[in-house]
Amino acid sequence: MPEIVDEKDVSRFALDEDGYVAQLVYRLDGDRLVLEHAEVPGELGGRGIGGRLVRAALTRAEEEHLTVVPECSYARKWLEDHPDERANVTVDFP
Repeated sequence: MPEIVDEKDVSRFALDEDGYVAQLVYRLDGDRLVLEHAEVPGELGGRGIGGRLVRAALTRAEEEHLTVVPECSYARKWLEDHPDERANVTVDFP
């Protein structure tokens, strides 16, 4: 399975598979990693890619001691549904 790449120059976590790109767009605001928008093309749906994108954001937040702010409704719902996944980071639900 393709890896998630943190494309810092365009502020997104991305996965490119079969010519389709899934992404989680973010912005850094001081020590806050604001998750703005998740998008997984229908052709890649049902594979857990959205969750993998959010996990990538959590990994970065943990490594860099950032607070995650899920403005994206998908990321917010995923984080609410997976409290064990966010145990090592601070999440500030809007």
